[in-house]
Amino acid sequence: MKKSILIIIAIVFSSVFAKAQYDAMFTQYMFNEMYINPGYTGSKEAMAVNLLHRQQWVNFPGRPVTTTFSLHGPLMNNKMGVGLSVLSEKIGKLNRNLVYLNYAYRIKAGKTGQLSFGLMGGIHNQVNKLSELKATESGDIQVSQNTPSLMAPNFGFGIYYYTKKLYAGISIPRMIDDSYMFNNTGDIIKSNKFKADKFHYYFTLGYMYEISEALKIKPQAMVKMVQNAPLQYDVNVNCLIKNMIWAGVGYRSGSDVSVILGVQVNPQFLVSYSYDYGLTEIQKYAQGSHEIALGYLFSYKQRKVVTPRYF
Repeated sequence: MKKSILIIIAIVFSSVFAKAQYDAMFTQYMFNEMYINPGYTGSKEAMAVNLLHRQQWVNFPGRPVTTTFSLHGPLMNNKMGVGLSVLSEKIGKLNRNLVYLNYAYRIKAGKTGQLSFGLMGGIHNQVNKLSELKATESGDIQVSQNTPSLMAPNFGFGIYYYTKKLYAGISIPRMIDDSYMFNNTGDIIKSNKFKADKFHYYFTLGYMYEISEALKIKPQAMVKMVQNAPLQYDVNVNCLIKNMIWAGVGYRSGSDVSVILGVQVNPQFLVSYSYDYGLTEIQKYAQGSHEIALGYLFSYKQRKVVTPRYF
């Protein structure tokens, strides 16, 4: 049956993102590393809480809207780390939720370094709310009801190395490919398989340069790789001014340029905002992407966090 252009766009839009952007995208990934690398879990000296909300392509119909929350901390004199990560995302009529538990084990690497091995496992749920679409012909059964709720387990692993000024990581955060597909007759096919060719590989690297007591500069990069897809990289440079103001710029390959502004309210509390300006045709119909991040680092009882952590 014929359907409106809106329906076709919605299905294609959802299908593209279900395959090509399986992992949610963040400009301020440096404040949300546990989502992409379980080895990061518990790497700070105390319990850490992060909340991040992203509005992508504002005013574009069916744009991605993503919220993620993470909680993690060290155990056993910082030898281990445990954490919880939750993500909720809506793209067009696709709604998905992820809940993961993380575990990391650390060993000393050199005089000042720590090498952490992490595992993550959890549940991924998604549903396409096709009943909210409007067809040009009444009684179209293909859009009269939502797709079945897809509930599937998932897992990943990562390795994370860090010192007081340097960090580097490699990870595959999700190893199960779970999605819906539409065949030639319009029927829904549910897929939930372990596919090595769909793995998303993440490589991260960053360093903090102390120029003076009033100025620190932190360049960092993230590279994302998946088979049969172009290499994507994010590079940015953030400056910390008088240990209070964060200001930076970034570039996502062939996609966006961004600015980041943040306030280090105190050594424990960070508020940060970023704006992305699109370099693709979508920018003609949208107003960029907005993202806000909140981070808080707790103290344990009478213990104070002595060493500032900038990543």
